Amino acid sequence: MRIFVTGATGFIASAVVSELIQARHHVLGLTRSEAGAQALRAAGAEVKHGNLDDLDSLRQGAADSDGVIHLAFNHDFSQFQKNCDDDRKAIEAIGEVLLGSNRPFLVTSGTAIANSDDGKPATEDGPTSSWNPRAASEAATLELTKRGVNTSVVRLPQVHDTRKQGLVPYITAVAREKRISVYVGDGSNRWAAAHISDVARLYRLAFEKAERGAIYHASDEEGVSMKAVAEALGRGLKVPVASIKLEEAQAHFGWLGAFAGHDMPASSAITRQKLNWKPTGPGLIADLDGMDYTTA
Repeated sequence: MRIFVTGATGFIASAVVSELIQARHHVLGLTRSEAGAQALRAAGAEVKHGNLDDLDSLRQGAADSDGVIHLAFNHDFSQFQKNCDDDRKAIEAIGEVLLGSNRPFLVTSGTAIANSDDGKPATEDGPTSSWNPRAASEAATLELTKRGVNTSVVRLPQVHDTRKQGLVPYITAVAREKRISVYVGDGSNRWAAAHISDVARLYRLAFEKAERGAIYHASDEEGVSMKAVAEALGRGLKVPVASIKLEEAQAHFGWLGAFAGHDMPASSAITRQKLNWKPTGPGLIADLDGMDYTTA
């Protein structure tokens, strides 16, 4: 199949592109730069120039494909609400092109939007939370599903290798700058995680299955405690580790304070059963321990 991939040169999307090509799919990758275009050609993909602000480029890419995997997202979390609004507009633009066809449209979201306050891991079939602005992306996807578009959703946890780890690099940067690695309260709040190789394989499996209305959780580890993350960063950066109060999180972490103390575990039991997905990659702490902190 010829698959249009948005955000095709990003950390996760580049791994997805490679996974798709290895499975003998043809990839049309969206990129805004010539350097990105060169990287896509080197990977064996076709190039579509454009970006999230250029809705026509999204529409054209969707029109020229047998299906779409939407991974592009602006990760400047200091303007998270705006980025989520832009994501919703992109989903709507792509979806309009796919109306009246059975072409798969795989949308990206986050496991955090499904978390509640009961301490139980979020599930694929559970309710979503209103605290996370990215819920608008799933709402737009659901509306397209009701209109007949063959949509499904992959919710991402902290996707990692020894280079990047979801939101953790922002915590790392704060620890490096302030020369202390901290967690909130007793540090028992958890973040779900999965290795990038496992996540890339899940995207391929989900796209190939193309189950209308399905929601998948790309979580291998249901929840890694933030104390364990802080301790790993302390070891890597050779800085002390300490607890701070919840009311101090905003001052210490900035915009990340809203997430640092939040409990965000997520189950993938339904996903594993539906897709026969069996993660094999290393865990988050292993990748943090394997990171080169002299250059990170």
